[in-house]
Amino acid sequence: MKKYPQLFLLLLLGFTTTFAQQQTQRNKQGHTDQNKFRQLKDVLATPNETRTASGAPGHAYTQQQVDYTMNIRLDEDKNQIFGDEKIVYHNNSRDYLEYLWVQLDQNMRAKDSKTPDAKSERFNMPFNGPAMFTKNNMKERFDGGFNIDYVKNENGTALSHSINRTMMRINLPKPLAPGDVFKFAIKWHYNINDINIDGGRSGLETFPDGNNNYTIAQFYPRLCVYDNVEGWQNMQFWGRSEFALEFGDFDVKITVPADHILEATGELQNPKDVLSKKQQSRLKLAEKSFKDPVFIVTEEESVLAGKTKSKEEKTWHFKADKVRDYAFASSRKYIWDAMAVNINGRPVMAISLYPKEGNPLWEEHSTRVVANTLEEYSKLTFDYPYSKAISVHSERQGMEYPMICFNYGRPDPDGTYSERTKRGMIGVITHEVGHNFFPMIVNSDERQWTWMDEGLNSFVETLAELDYDPDFITGNLPKDIVPYMGGDQSYISPIMSHGDYVYQFGPNAYTKPAAGLYMLRQTIMGPELFDYAFRTYSQRWMFKHPTPADFFRTMEDASAMDLDWFWRGWFYTTDYTDIGIKNVKQFYLTDKPTKESKEAAKKYNMNLADFEGKLIYYAQVQNNNIPKDAKSISDFKFLTDYLDSLPKKEKENLKAVPKYFYEVTFEKPGGLVMPIILKILYEDGTTERKMYPAEIWRYNDAEVSKVFKTNKAITGFIVDPDLETADVDTSNNTWPKMEDTNSFDKFKQKVKE
Repeated sequence: MKKYPQLFLLLLLGFTTTFAQQQTQRNKQGHTDQNKFRQLKDVLATPNETRTASGAPGHAYTQQQVDYTMNIRLDEDKNQIFGDEKIVYHNNSRDYLEYLWVQLDQNMRAKDSKTPDAKSERFNMPFNGPAMFTKNNMKERFDGGFNIDYVKNENGTALSHSINRTMMRINLPKPLAPGDVFKFAIKWHYNINDINIDGGRSGLETFPDGNNNYTIAQFYPRLCVYDNVEGWQNMQFWGRSEFALEFGDFDVKITVPADHILEATGELQNPKDVLSKKQQSRLKLAEKSFKDPVFIVTEEESVLAGKTKSKEEKTWHFKADKVRDYAFASSRKYIWDAMAVNINGRPVMAISLYPKEGNPLWEEHSTRVVANTLEEYSKLTFDYPYSKAISVHSERQGMEYPMICFNYGRPDPDGTYSERTKRGMIGVITHEVGHNFFPMIVNSDERQWTWMDEGLNSFVETLAELDYDPDFITGNLPKDIVPYMGGDQSYISPIMSHGDYVYQFGPNAYTKPAAGLYMLRQTIMGPELFDYAFRTYSQRWMFKHPTPADFFRTMEDASAMDLDWFWRGWFYTTDYTDIGIKNVKQFYLTDKPTKESKEAAKKYNMNLADFEGKLIYYAQVQNNNIPKDAKSISDFKFLTDYLDSLPKKEKENLKAVPKYFYEVTFEKPGGLVMPIILKILYEDGTTERKMYPAEIWRYNDAEVSKVFKTNKAITGFIVDPDLETADVDTSNNTWPKMEDTNSFDKFKQKVKE
């Protein structure tokens, strides 16, 4: 029986030895670099001759050009668009093209569209009123797709083509060689959707008086982008992720009822044919008015025009050079006002069209907001290159095109409006006019990278809104994204996700990128560095097709800041910020060895007795009580003697001898690394602000410590007092811990107190 325990001990010893060996082996196993500051080289595309490592276009960068000559007719009785276009496709690439791809966006609303079928549906409405019941259960699907009448070669012969939902492939008779041009023509028509019934980014709005407001876009077959990165960008249009388009020159004639007022992308070529002499005279006055808008059509005139309908027609002729798209707006109900904007010595027209239903809000703000937007965006990017920017009012729209956009923001029928309605209208006009810069000029691929136009634009929009009204509630600041970032991870996607499959499209594509860039500018880089780099990116990629890598690389290249940690965390993950104060220790001076000093002496084989009367020891304060035997500097004669012995110049460079010593340990429960922004509160009522760069987390991603040596007693520490880093949990942001600070409003109030 005695052998059994011995055997057991041997087995136990063997298990223990084996376990220890496994642990040793486990600790020696290799691993990949998961440091938050590792470079993005494993993520970004390899630089090449078309896109350089600096983020600039390379010497072999190419892009196509597509020119359009169009004749468009708006049939008000049938609510139909009829059009024909002659297209000149310039193959500037170094590739032979076997076919061309054309976007047919209106096919999203065709009767056989797959867009409704791709949506998940649940029977979750327990009741309906008669109107809603009819709409939900009995309304026939609107037939709004393109009807292609023909696709012809330059010589008039039919061109082989194939339609796949919202894309049409033109089969070329022979491959189009690099540097060659292909000319062809398309004729089409379609039914115009009512935006308040059928939805849509463009269409018509009907009024009780029988008149319509036509805001028309995606109305013509448009060439897809062919570039150095994707080849053909021919992803289907499902209704959310927007458009990738080529630049070109447009020559467009638009025929509408003779009593309509019309504005469009481009320069009006025949004002004498379509404008009265009074309107022409007023327009010339507006071109010289830089302070206040001038009415070209007054409200009284628009109301009068809306009482009858002309049976005649007029053709408005426009030309636009170097634009990526085309849109127009037409109605007899329009009030029309305009003013000039000084863009670095060059006058640009700010223009608004709106029915009387938009007043008084629109005449008070719209054109002034357009002017402010052009000024502020030009400061941060490049001088606005076009001759005008137009804001058109439509009840439920917010959509952008070169030189023209459609915007909501309607007062109540009695003309009154809330501050929220006003703010919404100012915000949407700023946002949509701002899209002239991103992506109408800095022409990113919206179908794939929504944030590159919506996010960048929302960021600059924020600065423009705060310039228009310093108290403006933008909704794009770091504190505004906290509920989203701290929410259910099942419904959050990284910014670098395709827009068609993200759950919360607005926060993902608009707010989070905008808040991140605001944080970069205000907190991480500073306005001077950020603005130079952002302007460099904008000017490098004017009238070109940038990718995310081009943006990331340019921002670093032009600022000498390594921001890979920020791009990786903020754009490629759904990690959140949570930085707090884990512990604060206070120390006092003593001439007696402490437990910690004895342990340190043992570690380094020191005999502290040999240093008696030569060392100053730091002892930790217990229970906030500094003992009576704590020493002051004057108690250490060897220190005062040493200071007295220093040369005069060296003494002059010394700071005052500190009296108080603190060690603060910061924790980081959140996955994102961010700068530590700290407000220090002193006993005498003064405060100090310090910011430690994000690189403080390089060696320890969980916690870091800082020592504070001061002449004044510290009574408190506050992390991120101005809510600059989108910290999702402020309950750990203070020492001593403030009660009930996990509400931002309460946290800010506590900070003020």
